[in-house]
Amino acid sequence: MSGDGERDGVALTNLDQPLFDGAGATKRDLVDYLDAVADRMVPALADRPLSVIRVLRGQAPFMQKNVPRYTPPWVATVPLWAEASRREVSYALCNDRRTLLWFANQRAVEYHPTLVRAHAGEYPTHLVLDLDPPTADAFRLAVHAARLVREVLAGVGLAGVVKTSGAKGVHVFVPLDGRARVEDVAAATRAVAARAERLDPALSTTAFIREDRGDKVFLDSTRAGGATVAAAYSPRVRPGAPVSFPLRWEDLDDAGPADFTLRTVPGLIGGHDPWAELMPAPQGLDAGLVEEGHAIPIARVQAMHEGRRRARARRQGERPAGT
Repeated sequence: MSGDGERDGVALTNLDQPLFDGAGATKRDLVDYLDAVADRMVPALADRPLSVIRVLRGQAPFMQKNVPRYTPPWVATVPLWAEASRREVSYALCNDRRTLLWFANQRAVEYHPTLVRAHAGEYPTHLVLDLDPPTADAFRLAVHAARLVREVLAGVGLAGVVKTSGAKGVHVFVPLDGRARVEDVAAATRAVAARAERLDPALSTTAFIREDRGDKVFLDSTRAGGATVAAAYSPRVRPGAPVSFPLRWEDLDDAGPADFTLRTVPGLIGGHDPWAELMPAPQGLDAGLVEEGHAIPIARVQAMHEGRRRARARRQGERPAGT
């Protein structure tokens, strides 16, 4: 198969191959899209340890954190210790168009930066709620949940911006002034989720265990610190190749995830950068919110203990009588 020259010194190959099953797009479409939005997307990625989801021909999508050995020397990287795998991982920093184009040629479809910058790993730049509806066709429920979150934020003098996740839900981002440490931002995020749940417990839940959520929107408060979230303008490995797209709050009711794709977004934004234009000024966290959050158990840890408890209960229930 033939190549297709280069852009910004990056060799581009096999551009006419399908991107992934159901994408309705080719690798060329991915490259052209990322090139078109590079000046908006790179600022959302710059200096943040980056994980990407790649889709190679004949393989299932996979998340790549550690950069491969063949990574060009001009791709900036940062070494970070990964507690889960007990090893040092070399993360890419997508600081320029050239690096983004290189990732595109690697068939990196999704871009998941951390909420901290590499040089300030203890100070998240945003508080983030990921609102996950129960089914793929329940985006409207996520919109209602987002408005609950907005009401909670307004009650403590905070303002956030909203975007489609590019999957089935909504992300709410609150820009921070860089003074709050990871543990305090995580606590405040838990408190926001808990308060939103109390506003409408029939609609929303903070239950981390999936089977406990029923048909409610999950208010995911675990996106803090070294956690990642799909970047604004990032494509997603979903049918139709949707894109995580920023919206005005008043436009949520008229929008749907499928409205924003590799093919539609460049024309929709024109010469604008909605993510930067809609983002409020950085803010400090409310002390009461942080204090409340520190009293709320960490969802993943609580779910782990509960999962073990349920597993023990199942095992005990399966034992024959008299043993």
